[in-house]
Amino acid sequence: MKQPNVLWISTHDINPDLGCYSGVWPGAEYAVTPNLDRLAQEGARFDLAFASAPVCAPARSAIYTGCFPTAIGTMHMRTKAVPPPEVHLLPEYFRQQGYYCTNNVFTDFQVDVPSVVFDELSPTAHWRKRPDPSTPFFAAFHGMTTHESRIYLDDDAFARETEHVADTDRHYLAAAPLPPYYPDTPVFRRSWARYADLITEMDHWVGTILDQLEEDGLAENTIVVFWSDHGRGMPRAKRWATEAGLREPLLIRWPGMIEPGTVRTDLVHTMDLAPTMLQACGLPVPPHMHGTPLLTSDGSFIDNPNKYVYGGRDRMDEAEDTTRTVRDKRFRYTRHYHPDRSPMQHTDYPDNLATWAEFRRLASEEARQLACGEKRSQFTKLQRTLVAAFKAEEELYDLTADPHETRNLAKDPGHAPVIVRMREVLGQWQERYGDLGLLAEDELIEGWRPAGKVPSTAAPQVVPTPKGLVACCLTPGSSIGWTTDAPGPVRESGLMDRAIGVPADDGRSWHLYTAPVTVTASETVWFKAWRLGYRPSADVAVSVPVHA
Repeated sequence: MKQPNVLWISTHDINPDLGCYSGVWPGAEYAVTPNLDRLAQEGARFDLAFASAPVCAPARSAIYTGCFPTAIGTMHMRTKAVPPPEVHLLPEYFRQQGYYCTNNVFTDFQVDVPSVVFDELSPTAHWRKRPDPSTPFFAAFHGMTTHESRIYLDDDAFARETEHVADTDRHYLAAAPLPPYYPDTPVFRRSWARYADLITEMDHWVGTILDQLEEDGLAENTIVVFWSDHGRGMPRAKRWATEAGLREPLLIRWPGMIEPGTVRTDLVHTMDLAPTMLQACGLPVPPHMHGTPLLTSDGSFIDNPNKYVYGGRDRMDEAEDTTRTVRDKRFRYTRHYHPDRSPMQHTDYPDNLATWAEFRRLASEEARQLACGEKRSQFTKLQRTLVAAFKAEEELYDLTADPHETRNLAKDPGHAPVIVRMREVLGQWQERYGDLGLLAEDELIEGWRPAGKVPSTAAPQVVPTPKGLVACCLTPGSSIGWTTDAPGPVRESGLMDRAIGVPADDGRSWHLYTAPVTVTASETVWFKAWRLGYRPSADVAVSVPVHA
């Protein structure tokens, strides 16, 4: 059987606010998403999918490594981690097996991405650029349309950003399904309606990619996966280890293998996608991955892959905090390691966004009321907890009865057995995988980079043999690349590219070394090695002719 292709289409900062989740996720019926609704109808919809962290870089690191961020050091927003040597990024495993791997630029995996991970990493990267159309591919397309920053654009910029949203598909402010933890103000209604318009625009973009797949005659043999990195870009969602911070849309279509209209109610991590894709394609799943495969290579689902799902929140830019959470099918338990800190500490970037600023404004109004000896009236009691100076050490919510997490049951005697069980489960998870977020970050960084020195990957050792050039590297966990492209000037990387780990562009295309490399007498081959968290090695140039 021909190996399937894999197409990942992902977006930023949304909950399951898609029409296909109506009746499953509160307020999902508000959305206009015909393309994603059709994708769900043609494949499987996962109703209980969760990110491992409520912010992009840690969450995406879990998806692309198959490992919990707290176990490999990628939990802070942002960092440059040094994961254990066995950890590699998912596309590298596909390249090892002959797949053509692409990404349309966006990475943000908490590490500098080695040049051997993708065949192409650029704004124009596409499966259509593979040299041989019979080669299977892993193609990742990540859209920025729904990123929180887009909600708060000026009117002209927002109109341009949502140019494909028809007037009849615009979301009316009056109908915005605001959760009870948001104040019902024009700022929040406008932000929610814009959030939904951006989702509709993103849905149009998804449709263009799916159309291209159909045009190329590839839809029948391609596993299509749609996911978001974490929850919506508003307070008590993004950056909070809550249901709204961690609950994700997840859709998988695989024609002829997954029954159309399938609905899965299993608990899943988006982290499970890495081992799932490998197993579905008949490729070996590395034993170090923490994720659990959801599918087999014959399209069969694995029932109850997870009894519990886990998540955590750590440093968010300059706001230092630590939270851990575990969820079963009914309850979410959360432990805050710094209950004396506000749930909404000052953080420069989001504090400049309209919904954060609205919370600050209303809190200031309540302070003025107190100054005048008046009763506070700008917030409900629930809304006021977001800007309080402290938070409960433990939280427990019955999500069946209380999907918006409005009533903390942690001190309810009737739920004592539940909270005891969930405490134990969370502790067992931390003990099994380790929790680097409990270490002081300076201590962690010193262990990775003693005295501030970044370790370097050893240069590959290359030996001519009758079968070709054989290469190895003494650095544990390293990957070796080779190219016949001569070194050229390195393009200066911008701040964002450096922050999200885009490899330096020297104009060369690197092959992942998997077998002896044959060359002719007139060729020079350059070898180089990478190890996640280390500097790449120096080039090793070889021009020794070998026997064919």
